[in-house]
Amino acid sequence: MPTPTTGAASFGTAVPDGGPALPSRISWGAVFAGGVVAVAVGTMLNILGVAIGASTVDATAGSTPGASAFSIGAGIWLLVANLIGLATGGYVAARLSGSADVTDSVLHGLSVWAVGFLLSAVLLGNAIAGAASTTAQGASSVIGGLMQGAGNAASAAAGPAGQVAQRVDPKQLAERAQNALRTGGDPAQMTSDQRNAEIAQLLTRRVTGGNLDQGDRDRLSRLVATEYNIPPEEASRRLQQVEAQANQTLQEAETRAREAADATATAGAVAAYWVFAAMLLGAVAAVLGARVGTRNTVAARRYA
Repeated sequence: MPTPTTGAASFGTAVPDGGPALPSRISWGAVFAGGVVAVAVGTMLNILGVAIGASTVDATAGSTPGASAFSIGAGIWLLVANLIGLATGGYVAARLSGSADVTDSVLHGLSVWAVGFLLSAVLLGNAIAGAASTTAQGASSVIGGLMQGAGNAASAAAGPAGQVAQRVDPKQLAERAQNALRTGGDPAQMTSDQRNAEIAQLLTRRVTGGNLDQGDRDRLSRLVATEYNIPPEEASRRLQQVEAQANQTLQEAETRAREAADATATAGAVAAYWVFAAMLLGAVAAVLGARVGTRNTVAARRYA
């Protein structure tokens, strides 16, 4: 005869696969209202910070705080203002959602944090776009005025210019152009302008190309010796000094460029870390505000 088993039986509700989903417990109206309140409170406090900062400026007495003090104070105020705004928005969202569950309230606070940052980004982007549009319109007006003035000046000068062009001898113009382009000949037979033009051309090739072949170096030495009436050895020595100074200048410029790039990268990394920390603190503030705004449950007793 089988022995009956004793013990407490547990019962559960089985939900079939593909059954109806659980009802949504998020209130998007409460989340949006909390996000708007967070942005409004943060903006209001930031405007108050601007007013306080402007009131500390005293140009007559000369007791105005320094730029570093202003930067530090503005950064701290901006962070605190945003934290207060997000905490207030999280409280509003949790309270309006009507939920008494802590997890639901925390998720509403995180949603307010995300919506608040998105709204701030949209408002900031619109402000930047408006400023850029105003600047572009102003620049367009200025350029239009300059082009109109240039057109009027060109029209006014067209008559005298045509009269001068009629008096220019084409043969003399061709000879001048030929003399200006005549390089590579005997430096002693060249004019000072021609020698200086070829010297500048060779030096430019040296700077842009990085080096000159031996023929160009000898040519440059002869040009310098003839132009400044010095021996070829002295011209070579001066060119070597100039070349050494140019190399040193290029190395210093490269070093400064590398240092500037490194400083820019470091500043960008530090700014990114600070933004990440500000967003993390904002999420914590929104969650704490939502936790405070969670409705309390009231135990109901039924008496027989």
